[in-house]
Amino acid sequence: MDSKKIEELLNKYWNCETSLEEEQQLREYFKGSDIPQEFKGAANLFQYFNTHKKKTLNDVSFDDEVLEKVRHVPKGRISTLVYNAMRIAAGLAVLVVAAYFVRNEVRKSTPQEIVDTYDDPKLAFEETKKALKMISRGFGTAEEKARKINLFNEAKEEIQKGEKENNNL
Repeated sequence: MDSKKIEELLNKYWNCETSLEEEQQLREYFKGSDIPQEFKGAANLFQYFNTHKKKTLNDVSFDDEVLEKVRHVPKGRISTLVYNAMRIAAGLAVLVVAAYFVRNEVRKSTPQEIVDTYDDPKLAFEETKKALKMISRGFGTAEEKARKINLFNEAKEEIQKGEKENNNL
């Protein structure tokens, strides 16, 4: 097969556009030993596929070996003690990490402590008095408005009583 044909097939192969027959042609070509230097990389790949295609995992000894390694349980008093200690240590590590994250979340959600804004107690007392007077004045005006509303409500009730009496006569 000429090198232009191989180059075209390889380009199609790298772009995933080859048919099964074309891939078989490439495999057959790269089985040979007379391969140009420009195709050595692709040849290595196809030769790798060819050699590893024959390997399977159906071997019973392979399964037994893997299962033995997975099921390996430490035997003996000391190894059992170490095994159990490691399990306990892992559990404690998980608890410590969880407590750390919970603590951080609680800290984020709680408000910061209130800090004094005045160093001089007399000045703080005077400012508090000013604030309380301002609140008192606000309550005073609110109380006056509430009295006016009460007078209005009383007048309304008297009018309604008078209307009821007139309707009953």
